[in-house]
Amino acid sequence: MRVSRGFVRHAAQLLVGSLQKKGMIEPPGDPGAVAGAVEKAMIDDLSVEDRLNAEVREILKAYEAEIERGRLDYHTLFSKTKQKLARERNLVL
Repeated sequence: MRVSRGFVRHAAQLLVGSLQKKGMIEPPGDPGAVAGAVEKAMIDDLSVEDRLNAEVREILKAYEAEIERGRLDYHTLFSKTKQKLARERNLVL
């Protein structure tokens, strides 16, 4: 994740506070709980790319020998594999 969790927490609190001030939402209970739920949703969304990168690294371990021999370029394989998986899963990165 390219953004710190502290920033995500702060952004979620600002978002909920701003929406509440404008009368766009009325939290049924503690606004902090709503901000926590928004924070969790934001972190889950931002973590998609991290999980995808880890999966691509695992897939490329099978080609480690060819990469070390110079037959395959790791960076090119990584980016193409990542693009393919993202396209197949309809992920927005």
